[in-house]
Amino acid sequence: MRAGRAMTADPVRLSAWVHGTVQGVGFRWWTRSRALELGLTGYARNTRDGRVHVIAEGPRDRCDRLLTLLRSGNTPGRVDLVVEDWGAAQGEWAGFEER
Repeated sequence: MRAGRAMTADPVRLSAWVHGTVQGVGFRWWTRSRALELGLTGYARNTRDGRVHVIAEGPRDRCDRLLTLLRSGNTPGRVDLVVEDWGAAQGEWAGFEER
């Protein structure tokens, strides 16, 4: 395998804070379904201030795909803004949870 391909396969952690009308509309369930389809691990949880916080771990290209889906406009509710942060995967989860 070429070095460039190996680097893209290294797992990463995406933290995404989703702003808008995203609580009480099935958004966490929808996010969990998309993440599982992409083979990602992590969780989606409501925050007290009305956002949803998504942590997803897996290959960078799949996390990028989830981020694109979160911003697509085809989600439950209404997404106004997604703030992202990237880091190294920690390997804490075996699946993807709604919290």
